Amino acid sequence: MNSPYLAQSSSVAQIMVKVLLALIPAVAAYVWFFGPAILVTMALASATALALEAVMLKLRKKPIKPYLLDGSALLTAWLLALSIPPMGPWWLIVTGTAFAIVIAKHLYGGLGSNPFNPAMVGYAVLIISFPVQMTQWLAPLSIASSHLDFMSQLGYMFFHALPQGSQLDAFTSATPLDTLKTQLHLDKPMAAIMSMPVYGAIGGTGGQWVAAAYLAGGLYLLQQKIISWHVPAAFIATIFVVSGSFHLIDPAHHASPWFELATGATMICAFFILTDPVTGPTTPRGKLIFASGAGFLTFAIRTYGGYPDGVAFAVLLMNICVPLIDAYTQPAVFGKKK
Repeated sequence: MNSPYLAQSSSVAQIMVKVLLALIPAVAAYVWFFGPAILVTMALASATALALEAVMLKLRKKPIKPYLLDGSALLTAWLLALSIPPMGPWWLIVTGTAFAIVIAKHLYGGLGSNPFNPAMVGYAVLIISFPVQMTQWLAPLSIASSHLDFMSQLGYMFFHALPQGSQLDAFTSATPLDTLKTQLHLDKPMAAIMSMPVYGAIGGTGGQWVAAAYLAGGLYLLQQKIISWHVPAAFIATIFVVSGSFHLIDPAHHASPWFELATGATMICAFFILTDPVTGPTTPRGKLIFASGAGFLTFAIRTYGGYPDGVAFAVLLMNICVPLIDAYTQPAVFGKKK
């Protein structure tokens, strides 16, 4: 190797490909434990994202091919698809993806200019606008009272039709976090709640393995130096410490910290959502503050808010704080006192 021995930086496309590859173990786990409907949702999200990305680039008079192939729109589509019920109606994921790409990304200037995470903007729009459809999660195959084959899942997603004599409740269930909140409101003891079939050893049945797959993908991104340790470590540690403290004080009404880590969107948020370099702080100390705030807000919304999981709103609220965090954590210019 000739001087000056400078490492060549990775392109946006190379980084996005590695992030997409890191999501594949979680997608595989999702299919194994919940069925193949997630693949249809991801395909719809991907097609919508790429089509609207091309349209917006054309309207903005930007070159289409390089931006379309950089993978950023595809990553937004996958993250949103993995965050919503996999057997929701087709228009649900199309609407959320359209809002993420057109409004949250391009109307702010495109890649590198958007202040809010596009996938989380799309999710927030859907959960506020269509709360009923956003609660129809597929039950894990191991505990569902009945199964839908792939063609029947497609029939419901595109035509809202189930096989004769079938009821939607036989295939869907509340999420583990939603179930926990509901049962606690009914004054059920924590031990009795955790013995329900929807819960596994430390998290939701099936979902705990999806979370483990996100963790494995995140460790791959760390090994590849695509992300730094600051954000995932601070986010996970904050949720663990805060939820663990509440669990020690009142174990009858607060789940263990391991449950909080293995359930919901904790792991995908820690490694794939909060680590977005565009909508997060640029300094190491700022990343720690940013992720810690998101961790605290996630637990607070889960526990006391009106939504079962608080990740999306926690991320968006901390996105608002990024300019302030950067302003107060930037190191002083050499030779000047800060």
